[in-house]
Amino acid sequence: MASIILKRSMLMKSTVESLRIAASSAASRHYASVSAGTDLVSAAPDVSLQKARTWDEGVSSKFSTTPLKDILKDKKVVIFGLPGAYTGVCSAQHVPGYKKNVDKFKAKGIDSVICVAVNDPYTLNAWAEKLEAKDAIEFYGDFDGSFHKSLDLEVDLSAALLGPRSHRWSAYVVDGKVKALNIENAPSEVKVSGADVILDQI
Repeated sequence: MASIILKRSMLMKSTVESLRIAASSAASRHYASVSAGTDLVSAAPDVSLQKARTWDEGVSSKFSTTPLKDILKDKKVVIFGLPGAYTGVCSAQHVPGYKKNVDKFKAKGIDSVICVAVNDPYTLNAWAEKLEAKDAIEFYGDFDGSFHKSLDLEVDLSAALLGPRSHRWSAYVVDGKVKALNIENAPSEVKVSGADVILDQI
């Protein structure tokens, strides 16, 4: 048992270090495409996301997607993006923080708490179920990264064998317009994009 725990600890440290290395190459980037006041639908025109679901549900829906405007129109939402399903920090800290605080978000008038990642919707669905978070959080895939590319929130995490992914971020959005935005300096960190920070910004 001690050997297994040690191996897991070493793997987690290795993954975090890989994410830090990958992030260092993007440290000089800027976030010109999105900021407080940005209309996300205008910034990402014609972009659709893929609601988390099983493969069979995907087939029965004829692989339908959901236009971004339909997700955001006339709603108050909190959106958070992360590098990917089943990765360490995302599984251990980022999603659980939002799951734990979902009632506090609802009490502040938030209609939906939404997680978006550069993953296919089937992987996201399995991950959400494993985290027992699907009832609290809406999970959407950005399978080709088009949403994050449109917002200049894409990052190359090839050093961690992840390829093009999303920065770790969060936003409070009302009727499609960004009211507050938080972006981590490194995808291995949850310093400004966690649930506790965005709660205070609503």
